[in-house]
Amino acid sequence: MKSHIKGIINQVRELADPIVDDLGYELIDVEYVFSNGKWVLRLYIDKQGGVNIDDCVRVSRELDVYLDVHDIIPHEYVFEVSSPGVNRILRREKDFSSVIGKRIKVRVDEAIEGRRNFTGILVDVLDGKIKMNVDGIDFEIPLERIEKANLIYEFERG
Repeated sequence: MKSHIKGIINQVRELADPIVDDLGYELIDVEYVFSNGKWVLRLYIDKQGGVNIDDCVRVSRELDVYLDVHDIIPHEYVFEVSSPGVNRILRREKDFSSVIGKRIKVRVDEAIEGRRNFTGILVDVLDGKIKMNVDGIDFEIPLERIEKANLIYEFERG
């Protein structure tokens, strides 16, 4: 089942990426999840200066037609287009590079030095690995080992 979901995500990404790019946005991530009794296909988009609801509607309307024509998902689903939000998902090397020096949360597929979850400061991104500092200890984590990662937005107090 998991490989079937990955296959759908990859097909949607291949179809959507050039269309989203032509519209002037960047495709940040694609999720396909079963939530509250229904399948949800969710695309996250961004652009310089951020996206608003009108941007999401524009991309949604454009892609909806292509998704129906290509019939990638053979059953009923909900289609959503969203901004990455303040706790944005990090997947690609360039996603991580854009948040060096910031606090992130990472979950890996198999334990590294006895742990699967890491929360700390992203120190560097180099050669397919991230380096992060967790409570004064540096960890190097290969990108291919990362199951999930996101920025942790910290609100300023004052």
